[in-house]
Formats: sequence, structure tokens, C-alpha cells
Amino acid sequence: MANRIHLLPSELVNQIAAGEVVERPASVAKELIENSLDAGAHRLEIEVEQGGAKLLRVRDNGTGIGRDDLSMALTRHATSKISALMDLESVATLGFRGEALPAIASVSRLEIASRSGDDPHGWRVCANGDRVGEPVPDAHPAGTTVEVRDLFYNTPARRKFLRSDRTEFAHMEQVVRRMALAHGGVAFRLAHNGRGVLDLPGGHGVAGCSAQRLRELLGEAFVEHCLEVEGDAVGLRLRGWIASPAFSRTQSDLQFFYVNGRMVRDKLVTHAVRQAYQDVLHHGRHPAYVLYLELPPIQLDVNVHPAKHEVRFREARQVHDFIFRTLGRRVALGATAGSVGLPEPRPPPLPVPGGAGSFFSSGRPYQSMPLGIADRGTAYDFTVEVQRPTDPAKAVDQATPEDRGCTSVPPLGFAIGQLGGAYVLAQASDGLVIVDMHAAHERIRYERLKRAWAAGAMRSQPLLVPVVVRVSRREADLAEAGEEVLKALGLTVDRVGSESLVVREVPALLQDADAERLLRDLLADLVAHASSERLREEMNAALATMACHGSVRANRRLSLEEMNALLRAMEETERADQCNHGRPTWVRLSQRELDRLFMRGR
Repeated sequence: MANRIHLLPSELVNQIAAGEVVERPASVAKELIENSLDAGAHRLEIEVEQGGAKLLRVRDNGTGIGRDDLSMALTRHATSKISALMDLESVATLGFRGEALPAIASVSRLEIASRSGDDPHGWRVCANGDRVGEPVPDAHPAGTTVEVRDLFYNTPARRKFLRSDRTEFAHMEQVVRRMALAHGGVAFRLAHNGRGVLDLPGGHGVAGCSAQRLRELLGEAFVEHCLEVEGDAVGLRLRGWIASPAFSRTQSDLQFFYVNGRMVRDKLVTHAVRQAYQDVLHHGRHPAYVLYLELPPIQLDVNVHPAKHEVRFREARQVHDFIFRTLGRRVALGATAGSVGLPEPRPPPLPVPGGAGSFFSSGRPYQSMPLGIADRGTAYDFTVEVQRPTDPAKAVDQATPEDRGCTSVPPLGFAIGQLGGAYVLAQASDGLVIVDMHAAHERIRYERLKRAWAAGAMRSQPLLVPVVVRVSRREADLAEAGEEVLKALGLTVDRVGSESLVVREVPALLQDADAERLLRDLLADLVAHASSERLREEMNAALATMACHGSVRANRRLSLEEMNALLRAMEETERADQCNHGRPTWVRLSQRELDRLFMRGR
């Protein structure tokens, strides 16, 4: 006979809840720190022993908890952060479920000491498993201290899954670092086994985090390569820093994304960031970033995961496109954005083979001329804009500290010569710029090829033998609904059955591609993302090949005029900091770095 349905003991209920929110000491620290931040604390001290398994103490100077609420805080589903169903639709706090403290208490020996407001003294309450004692007076300053001792002491099966003290503390430290990145106005102090590990004073800056805190938490190299991001649209606000593609990583270990102050891991966000970095990263490399997205709480569902690692956006496509466009623009601007004399890059006019013209940039006249080199004798004789300076060295020397922000000296300076048949040397207002002329010219041509392709309908190539592809009914429906979109991209697909499609035309540049594989990948993207970048990636690969074969090669001697034409074209080209393969196109040695190399001033 089957067992009768019965109520579970409260202790077992709490331990089941602990299994959802308490994975290891680091997850306990996350819950306690979030509670402190919700309480308005601007100073936190975290003390850890044996990786957190023996002791985790979090002390804050927040609003504190009164005597009458202290025992209630250890009761399941008790919280001060929501009171009605409608509150769940616009959660503005980090924690809200009312399960963390009782769940933690069920698998540890827990003490809470707190004093709120102008109370003459604080109160302390102890919990051991499912037993909660009565509050007793305690000489505690304003704020709250939570001590968690002997984690999983009463659930040995779970304790044996803990790793070494060093590993557990590494997870703990990562949690604190992530919290510190999100709340730059809060001071954090972390100690392990009596030894100080982090001591971060509170500060101010973009999204509450200063460059100094970035330097302390992520290192000097990240700060040197980071680009500041700022964007607002349709009630969404994105702030923070992204690293230049040259700082890409082999792992995704330097990726921090916060939504309304909450650290999240989201596939939609990851996809948007990857798209923004398309064409500038080596395959298999990962971008680095610290980004803060703010949006009305009503547009966000944070009640997706018990540990609140994941969120659900109510307008997912809008959020995705906003992140993609904001980051894409910043990546396109590159490292020279905001530098001396550089206007915000704008797309150059589509070239006319062999043509010439003139336009004004930042109020200064520029003249156009063909950049000869590898363009001569090809089908792509693109025009670049070249500023005709008087004497490059004289122009740089005359630039004083007061007027170096003007347009008299362009960001990449003026060419002074060529090195090894592969590099252009330029004197800028503050040092030496070295340009890989093939990589730079390749990026210039590639961006213009892409613009030329995007300017009109894509030319199609009929297949000699149409390709029949068996698909699912859903994929067939998607292909039928998106017929016009596919046709605009040069792909003609007809539906010939409930689960059959036929490919009749493909983009001319991809006429040798596997039509069936291309269609299946395209449909897979449509199913996963409701849009596709697969065809664009295929097209970009073809255009990149054309750009590479048509670019200036090594050992090609250039005149000063041609070198300056290349520099000016780079300044007007999006993503000019990297070639199509993700390699840097130029580097700068500042005057200070040059002086250090030669020990000047010592």
C-alpha cells in the first residue's frame, strides 16, 4: 500500500529549502551580504575561518533589526521586503523570499545580534537547527552581525561535498568581489583566518564603482584597456566598462553583468555582448566587461531561481537589442574615441571607384584622394579622406598642452616613416603611434565592403539544382513567415510540404556554400533567438576574405601622403583598432613610456 500523504516536519522543510539556496559557504555569504545591502549598510566586514565552513561572520552598519522582529527573521516566509502579490511584480531589493535565514539556520549554528535606530541596546538570538531561542540583550552597535558556525554540521552527507578550505574561500572571495563591483559606495573588508584579504573603502563613480576599485579588483591591465560605456533608451540605462578587443580572454572569467544591482548570468545578455564584439575577436576568445543595466523593476522577473542567479526580462528582445546597439557603438568607436581631435566616428560616404571629393570634419577641411597601394587595378578603388598638413613634425611640436585637445594634431598623428616594410610610424601629440599597415587597410576595406552590401538588396545566385531540405513543422512555419526577410538577404526558400523546404537561390558571394547546412543553421538561430546572425556571419566572412586579398601587403613602400591617408581613414573607420581577425592594428607608446625606456628624467 502506498504511503499516506502527510506534512513534513518543519526542520526537514527548512533543510530542503537550504538545499536550494545554500550550496556552499559562498552562497551563505551572498545571502547575508544582500540582506546587509538591503538594510542600507555602507560598511561591511566579513570574517571567515576555514573557508567559511567553521565560521562566517558578516557585520554591517545598516538599519538593524528590533527585538520583536529578531525571532521572526528566522521564520520561513517571513520578510520585510514584500507584503502583497503585486509586490512580486516590481521587486526592488536584492533579497525578498524570506527563506535564506531559516534555511541557513537549519544547517548550522547561527546567531544574530542587532540594534536598530535609537534603541538603547541591541538584542541577540541564537538558532540551532530548527530550535530558535528567545532574544536577550546585547551590547551591539547600530547595525547587524550574523554569525554562521559549523555549516552542515547536522547534514554530514552535504558537508562531505565541500572542497578544501582554499577552494571554498576562493569562491567566497569571488562573491565579495562581485558584490563590491556592484556597490562602489559601500566599504568592504574581508579577512580569512585572521588575515586581511580585501580592504575597499567606499567611493563613487560610474554606477557607483570607481576606477580605483576596478583597479584593485580586476587589475591594472583591465583599467588600461577598458572603454567607458554609457547609453540610455526606452527606459533602459546601461553604464560601465568594456575591455578593448586586444584584452580578450581565453575564459569568461572577467565578465560581470548587473541588473538593478543584482549579479546575474543570462544567455540573452551573453548573446548580445558577443554580437557587439563580432568581427573584432579571435575565435574562442571572450570579452571582458563590467556592466550595469538599470530598468524599471516592473519589467524584470527576479523570481526565477531560488538563489536569484537568473532573471527574466519581460521585453527580452528590446533589452537584447539595446545592449547590442550600445556596446556595438562603443566597440566601433574604439580606443581613440574622445582622444585629441577625434570627432565621434561617423560612417564615411560610400566610395565611387576612382572618384574624389571633399568634406568637413570637426570644422576643418579635409580633401579626398585615392589611397593607391593595393587598390590600383582592382575592382575596389576606394576613396579615403586625407588631411594635408604642412609639416607633420612642426604641427606636432607646435601643439601645446592647452591646444592638444583641438584638431591641429589628429589622434593618430602624422606619418614620419615606414619600418620593415610592414609598419607606419606616426608622431602624435603624446608619443609614437605604430600602425600595422596591412591590418589597418584590411579593416578599412572590410567596413566599406559591409556598408556597400548593406546599402542595397543582396544579389542572389540561382542554384543549378534546387536543394530540398526536410525540417520540422515549426521550422517550416518560420521559414514561410520570414520569406521576405530571407529574400532580402539573398536566400530564396519555398515551402513545398508541411515539413519540407526547397532552396532555390543563395547569396552570390556564398554560391559555393552548403545550401542545406546554411538553411538549417539559419533556422536554428530563428528558433533560438527569434532572429539570425548566421547569414550575416557567413557574408562577413566572405567580405573579410575579399578585404584581406585586396589590402596593402608587406614590403610595399608608401609615400608620406599615402601613410597619412591611411591614418586619416583609420580615424574615420569603425572598429579600426582591430583587423578582421581580432589582431590590433595600432599601438601607442606615450612620451612617458619612451622616456622610461631611455631612463630620461632619472
